[in-house]
Amino acid sequence: MCAATSRSRLSLLLDVARLYWEDGLDQAAVASRLGYSRPTVSRMLAEARREGVVTITVAHPIERLMGLEEELMRVFGLKQARVCEARPPGEQGVSAELARSAGQLLLEHVGRRCVVAVSNGRAVGAVAHHLPEQIWPDSMVVAMVGSAGESFNLEDGPNISRSMALRLGGHYRNLTVPLVFDSLAMATGMRQEEQVSTTIELAARSDAALTGIGAVGDGLGVSPLLRRWMTPEVIAECRAKGVVAHICGHHLDANGRHVHTAICERTLCLGLERLAGIPLVIGVAAGADKTTAILAALRSGYLSALATDEPTARAVLAPETARR
Repeated sequence: MCAATSRSRLSLLLDVARLYWEDGLDQAAVASRLGYSRPTVSRMLAEARREGVVTITVAHPIERLMGLEEELMRVFGLKQARVCEARPPGEQGVSAELARSAGQLLLEHVGRRCVVAVSNGRAVGAVAHHLPEQIWPDSMVVAMVGSAGESFNLEDGPNISRSMALRLGGHYRNLTVPLVFDSLAMATGMRQEEQVSTTIELAARSDAALTGIGAVGDGLGVSPLLRRWMTPEVIAECRAKGVVAHICGHHLDANGRHVHTAICERTLCLGLERLAGIPLVIGVAAGADKTTAILAALRSGYLSALATDEPTARAVLAPETARR
C-alpha cells in the first residue's frame, strides 16, 4: 500500500469497494449512493486494487476439490481419492454426484475384462445405479459378502452385483447365503461349499472392490443390513470394545483395528487380509454421521481409495492434521 495515500482516501476507497464487492451494488448504484459519477467510481475500484484495499483470489471449485483429493491421498496413503461438491443425499443415502464420482473412479482403473467385487449397502447400490453403461461382455461383478435378505432390495449384495453387471454389460456371481449364520457350525460348513469358496476366492482376486462404510455408535441406530443379527448383547459388546465402523461385515474401532465380536466367526464375507490385497479398494461414504467411521476405515489401511464429498473430506482430515 502506498504511504502517500491519505487515510481519508483509503477510507473512501474501502467504502466504495465494500458497496461494490460485498454488497453487490453495480457501479452506477455506488456512484448514486456516494455522489460521484460512474467513471469516477470505476477509477476508484481500480485504485482500491492497486493500493491493496482489495485483493481478488480465483479459486475454482474443481481446483479446490482436487486439492482435497491430493491431501487425502497424502495424509492417509491412498492410491486415489474423489471429492465431489456437497449435495443432498438421494433415496439411496448418498448423492447422485457422489455415486457417479465413485463409479467414474472405478471405470478409470478397470478394463473390459475386469472382475469387480462389491459389498452391500446403500452407497454401493447407488454407485451401481448411476454407473455409466458399458459394453464389457467379459467383465464380472462378484459379491464379497453374504445376503442380508430379499427385503432390502437394491441395498443387498445379490441385487447390487446383478445391477452393476447389467450396467457393465457383463456377468455376475453372488453369494446366495446369509451374511450371518445362526451357528458357528453352519457358517463353517457353508464356507467349505464349492460355490461359496470359489466365489470368495474370485472376489479376493478381483481387480477392484467397492464397499460402503457403516457407522456404529450411540445414537446412530443399527444398519438395516445388520439389524437381524445385532442383538442387544452384540450391541453392548460393540460399545464396550469401542466399535465405531463396519466394512464388508467386519467391525473396526476408532484407530482402524479389527474388533472381533460374537458374530465374527458366523459372518460369511471376504476376510480383511484378503480385501487389503485387492489392487484398488474404494470406500464410498459421506455425511457428518459417517465422519468417525470413515476416519476409522482410512486408518485401518484396508482402503486404498475414497469417494466422498467436500464437507466430509474436510472433517476426516481435520483430526489428522491436528495430530501432525
